[in-house]
Amino acid sequence: MPVSQDGTAYDLIGPEDAPLVVLIHGLGLTRHSTWGQIVPSLAQEFLVLSYDLCGHGETSLPTGPVRLTQLAQQLIALLDFLSLEGGALIGFSLGGMINRRVAIDYPDRVTALAILNSPHERGEEQQKLVEDRARTTSSGGPGASLDVTISRWFTDAFRTNYSDQVALIRDVVLANDTNNYAAHRQVLAEGVVELIRPDPPLTHPSLVITCQNDTGSTPAMSHAIAKEISGAETIIIPNLQHLGLIEAPSAFADPIASFLRKKIS
Repeated sequence: MPVSQDGTAYDLIGPEDAPLVVLIHGLGLTRHSTWGQIVPSLAQEFLVLSYDLCGHGETSLPTGPVRLTQLAQQLIALLDFLSLEGGALIGFSLGGMINRRVAIDYPDRVTALAILNSPHERGEEQQKLVEDRARTTSSGGPGASLDVTISRWFTDAFRTNYSDQVALIRDVVLANDTNNYAAHRQVLAEGVVELIRPDPPLTHPSLVITCQNDTGSTPAMSHAIAKEISGAETIIIPNLQHLGLIEAPSAFADPIASFLRKKIS
């Protein structure tokens, strides 16, 4: 397992001379659990870098505070360690906040963005509710309300017919360090406000995707993200929920690959 100098676990797969694509997972998950079915297809055409966020999977726990800025810096440090100038950043959920933060802070390191099932402006009242809920439930750890969370992530049919895959995701979430999970959950709740209507606005080629029935990263949010990025494309995948990426990976991999071929190849 390759690890950077600051303890970030990663995989780098694909043709060395191909354009770089970086995959950034979401809260409580890992690079393997999120992207395992997508990396092989992308790595046929692109050099694919996937990594575990601070304290997730095989990456060391952070030594300082966890903020969206620090999570962006984790990726930049990894790129520097690997002597990679930059690439297309594909971020899921919290990862779709991290890649936007990187694009704001380090625009020259980003060739394109794909923002998947990622939250955006919630409105003042809803934003307060989300932040309060993240604070008050953090003591319960990653297992708190996990059954309810799983029901929001996967469709009923998938939970019934692919219970083994659902169980694997459950185990990945439960393996998280309680304090680190709470810190990242707070970033997911609070960090959105840093990304709304950035000034100057983002201008990178961008693809914004979510699922029709994702209640936390809604179609309206994806349209709002795209509206703030000149020329951004939006795709709403029917019927699926927050983890449609895992439930139906080809529904994401195909449009992402098509977008990358047009924008960075």
